[in-house]
Amino acid sequence: MCVGFPGKVVSFREDGSVVTDVGGVQRVAYLDLLDEEVRVGDYVISHAGFAISKLDEEEANKRLELLGELMDANDETR
Repeated sequence: MCVGFPGKVVSFREDGSVVTDVGGVQRVAYLDLLDEEVRVGDYVISHAGFAISKLDEEEANKRLELLGELMDANDETR
C-alpha cells in the first residue's frame, strides 16, 4: 500500500516543481498531474514525486493528525 502525504508548498523551483514541507521534511513535487493553480502556502497530496491533488489547510491538518495517530499506533505494536 502506498500513502500520499499532505505537504505545505514552501517554494517553487526553476523547473516549475515545488518544494513541500511534510512534518519538517522537505520534498520536491512535480505539478504535471494537477490542473489547479498552486501557490506558496497551499497544501498538496504528493505520491511518487508528483502532486496528485490540492486540499485546503483544514483537510490537510486532519489527514496529518490521522497519519500521526497511525504512526503512533504502529510504534506501540513494535
